[in-house]
Amino acid sequence: MPSSAFSIPEYLSWFDVVVFVAIMLLTVASISFGQYLKDHGATGKLKLIEHLLMGRRLTLPLFVATLVSSWYGGIFGVTEIAFNHGIYNFITQGVFWYVAYLVFAFVLVKPIRQYDAVTLPELVGKMFGARAGSLAAVFNFFNVLPVAYSLSLGIFLQMLLGWNLVASTFLGTGLVCLYSMIGGFRADVFSDVVQFGVMCTAVFMVVLFASRTYGGMDFLHANLPATHFSPMGTESLLNTLVWGLIAAATLVDPNFYQRCFAADEARTVRRGIIISTVIWCGFDLCTTYGAMYARAVLPNVNPSQGYLQFAMQVLPNGWRGFFLAGIVAIIISTLDSFLLIAAQTLSYDLGPQKWREHLNWHRACVVFVGLFAVSLSFFFAGSVKLAWKTLGAYSAGCLLLPMMLGFFAPGVVRERGFIWGAISGAVGITVWRLGAPAEWKAQLDGLYVGIILTAIGIVLDRLVTYIALRISSKPEYKVAKS
Repeated sequence: MPSSAFSIPEYLSWFDVVVFVAIMLLTVASISFGQYLKDHGATGKLKLIEHLLMGRRLTLPLFVATLVSSWYGGIFGVTEIAFNHGIYNFITQGVFWYVAYLVFAFVLVKPIRQYDAVTLPELVGKMFGARAGSLAAVFNFFNVLPVAYSLSLGIFLQMLLGWNLVASTFLGTGLVCLYSMIGGFRADVFSDVVQFGVMCTAVFMVVLFASRTYGGMDFLHANLPATHFSPMGTESLLNTLVWGLIAAATLVDPNFYQRCFAADEARTVRRGIIISTVIWCGFDLCTTYGAMYARAVLPNVNPSQGYLQFAMQVLPNGWRGFFLAGIVAIIISTLDSFLLIAAQTLSYDLGPQKWREHLNWHRACVVFVGLFAVSLSFFFAGSVKLAWKTLGAYSAGCLLLPMMLGFFAPGVVRERGFIWGAISGAVGITVWRLGAPAEWKAQLDGLYVGIILTAIGIVLDRLVTYIALRISSKPEYKVAKS
């Protein structure tokens, strides 16, 4: 693990510390207020729905605040891409995703709400069958395992406290586990309200002070490589488009589904995603240009730390403390969301059904997921980007195609076809990444391999079924809807 030479405390005044602590206390107060509003009289299944989905009473303002803030925990990964590649970051981490968000809002919300499920794997089980639901839960678990966000929080605390990365990551994730374990989804939502406002203001202030200090686009053009203004940067078309497929994984993303299940009505979900997309666009522009300013002013610093180090230099007293609180808000708001969903997948979808209504079982799973995520994070050598592409590819490569067919062509994919396709895709991605020559992997990402093999698995199931029916001399071939 590379150690950090950049120390945050060197830049902080007493005013910064006061502002930072005040925002952290406000976040704690918001969680306490959410717990005060909790339905303490709920029992049995209603108590479980309260813990996992806030009693399905998520209104539009809360929906927007929690959805926006739960989507940017890998701030150091995003700004590292922008630092190295410029507006390529806005295309791959912004535009591709906006398309997926709007497809979700206008196409998927209605069919998803019709299933009245609690989790994404439960929805898959209702669409295809129980075994398919269990397999989807396994993919779901690794997709939302908060490895990248535990790592991001650890990197931040390492720069703040001067500890090593292991200790910093354990400390940060442990604190998030503590309040998530107690408050459930409601604690996540009400903390997101504060974090939403702080994080959006913080990234905007960096661009504002940077442009006032150094100038606008003329300064960036004069001090950055020309490739920083190219949509594909220095990457190939295929490597650029792979981010589009990863963005398409939003259509099977458990965070979106959880908030869709938790909203008070379908109209809230659709409007909330549209409003959130507008906010995300502004946020992405701020982080992209902020990191480009960092590259122009501090070209020789560690790319994963450049944005933060630049912000500490360009912001005045008080705003530095506010910005640090914003960074913490960005990371924690995503970490707690992914932590809860991974624990929910383990406890509700993969655990014994008789334990589902025991909240202590869910809380124990939160602790396990936190420890597992921290342990796994060290295999990615401090690279948030690598953690994203490794874990996110399995969900996009193996679940996206069969689930979309399940929504829009019911009966085309049966349970066996879902299983064959998902497993084939997962094996293909793994074999490609571990065994393919480096020059092949540089030209073709494993995600493409996963999608192709998933499609082949589905087609093979159809073919085997057709041949079996012909052999048995049945006059008609009809695949029954699961």
